[in-house]
Amino acid sequence: MSDKAAPLEAQGIDLIRLDVGRPIHDTPSHIKEAAIAALRAGKVHYSEMQGESALRAALASKLTQFNRMAVTPGDILIINGLTHGSFAAIMTLLDAGDEAILLDPHYPQHVGKIEIAGARAVMVPLDAADGFSIRADWIEAAITPKTRVIVLVNPANPTGRPYGLRELEAVAEVAIRHDLAVISDEVYEFVIYEPGRHISIAALPGMAERTVSLFAFTKAYAMDGWRLGYAVAPPAIMQGMIKIATNEVTHVNSFIQYGALEAVSNGQAAMEAMIEDDRRKRDLMVMRLNQMPGVHCPAPDATIYAFPDIRATGKTSQELADLLLFEAHVVVEAGSFYGATGEGHLRLCFGSETYERIDQAMTRISHLLNRI
Repeated sequence: MSDKAAPLEAQGIDLIRLDVGRPIHDTPSHIKEAAIAALRAGKVHYSEMQGESALRAALASKLTQFNRMAVTPGDILIINGLTHGSFAAIMTLLDAGDEAILLDPHYPQHVGKIEIAGARAVMVPLDAADGFSIRADWIEAAITPKTRVIVLVNPANPTGRPYGLRELEAVAEVAIRHDLAVISDEVYEFVIYEPGRHISIAALPGMAERTVSLFAFTKAYAMDGWRLGYAVAPPAIMQGMIKIATNEVTHVNSFIQYGALEAVSNGQAAMEAMIEDDRRKRDLMVMRLNQMPGVHCPAPDATIYAFPDIRATGKTSQELADLLLFEAHVVVEAGSFYGATGEGHLRLCFGSETYERIDQAMTRISHLLNRI
């Protein structure tokens, strides 16, 4: 969709971008200033290979308190964004001919990494009729002698669902019984709107020793361009991830790690303000979508995405996404981009534009849907 939008933008057409999963907010100034201060203080040389020790110590405290994971700084690897961490985890855990289970709708980037490793991604559908909840028995039915890994995105992109304790306990039971590793992508851990805390599967009994947990500063602190995150893994897996990461990039840029240290130490208030702004935009988008013909959109409990059901319009996901781009000048993504279970849905990012632009986009979409 971004490629299709580019020629229209080059013509000067005003496109409202609800396709790219990035925050509209600027990185809070005190986080930027911390990175600038580190640069001026001479933090310009090689870092520790796993990342600056002060940052890893602060993250160990955060992980213990918020995620309820018993970790030490030695269990943490600072990574160039969650994408880098998932690559290192997949390259460590999968060999040619292996299989990894993904929940569908799925995050497509994980598929590419699995295929680079020579392995195969096996899709297990989520239950659309039950709000895309996990069915552990469906996961178990997909397990073969080649299965090595279950990949989770929690809260989920694109559905906006944070997985509950019972769902995660059921996944954990399957993973333990079949001796599988779990890669848990938790980039939206803080972006949750309804009562109830985020649950990290690694905190459940028997899971710390088989789980790679991946986090980033991208969404919660509006630091997507910084390319900065962190991975938590047990020693046997961490050793492999460090081998992969140090041979790829040596280590993460030194001085930006001090911006991350400021974020994790003093960024809560700024983060909460940004999430509250996203909540307002979520509420507006969901209300407006549910007033449109052929559209049904439950409010997502987490992330920066709405995932409306558009089957009653009579259009496929891609057909409607193209109509919205070329006729309404609103860029969205087809649910089918996220797998077969995503067909009949669109993914709209309410985090990527201002409240006013979201309102304009909903008006444009409404006019198109009323016309067709």
